[in-house]
Amino acid sequence: MAFMVKTMVGGQLKNLTGSLGGGEDKGGGEKSAAEAQGMTREEYQEYQKQLLEDKMERDAQFTHRKAERATLRSHFRDKYRLPKNETDESQIQLAGGDVELPVELAKMIEEDTEEESASVLGQMASLPGLDIGSLKDKAQATLGDLKQSAEKCHIM
Repeated sequence: MAFMVKTMVGGQLKNLTGSLGGGEDKGGGEKSAAEAQGMTREEYQEYQKQLLEDKMERDAQFTHRKAERATLRSHFRDKYRLPKNETDESQIQLAGGDVELPVELAKMIEEDTEEESASVLGQMASLPGLDIGSLKDKAQATLGDLKQSAEKCHIM
């Protein structure tokens, strides 16, 4: 009960005493942001410049990292013949256009390429005059013929 009376009347009493009290300030005067942090005005300005430079440097590094990732994705899209992504291209352009992959990521791509060339299909793809697509179509057609023959067979 006392709490409700205090909340209802307390705010009105503060307003009344504030207007009657005159010019009594609790803050003790206005302080600038530099004085509040215990610095001179020049030190504070230098501090603000340093913060701004640090932020710009972090943003540039972040943009560069995003461009590196976009470059990696575009390399994989080229490798696996996937459609290109416009956002990746725009991220690369934002970073200056010529972004190289980090050494670790380049090694990963090379390892994938080596594994692919080590496989039988990888070796066949490197042969000149061999069309993997037509071979695949012929194999699927042959498999379809075998399934039809198996369906016609009365023994099975």
